[in-house]
Amino acid sequence: MINDQIRDKEVRLIDADGAQLGIMSARDAKAAADEKRLDLVKISPTAKPPVCKIMDYSKFKFDQSKKEKEAKKRQKTIEIKELRLTPNIDTHDIEVKVKKAIEFLNGGDKVKVTIRFRGREVGRSDMAYAIMHDFAEKVMDVGNVEKPPKVESRTMAMFLAPKL
Repeated sequence: MINDQIRDKEVRLIDADGAQLGIMSARDAKAAADEKRLDLVKISPTAKPPVCKIMDYSKFKFDQSKKEKEAKKRQKTIEIKELRLTPNIDTHDIEVKVKKAIEFLNGGDKVKVTIRFRGREVGRSDMAYAIMHDFAEKVMDVGNVEKPPKVESRTMAMFLAPKL
């Protein structure tokens, strides 16, 4: 709340440079802000009495939006990349998928490794566990297992996260 929106009888007033001016009526606080050609802003409405500060509100909002944009620019979104395998995959094919997983992990992304079972392959889940274990060992130097292999209906999934 700013300026005329403040309806409290008494407020604790803080000056533009941070000095406390004490408890006074909201009307007197507004007059003090107008005298300095600044805004009266309620910064702590739950306090008894509410705390108001004299500041340039438009400059404050501008600086706040600038900080938010800067923080958004610095943050990196982590994507989940998926690699699909089959229970009867050959060794060279695993090596190709491992190289791709290492590339994703070095890029800072998480990797979801899935094995899709078709037909009677569901009965061979022990082979799929071995493939997943082997895959996790090969990428162990750049990433670690976030969620171990788990079977859900006709797929087995494992999540890998990059090491920090």
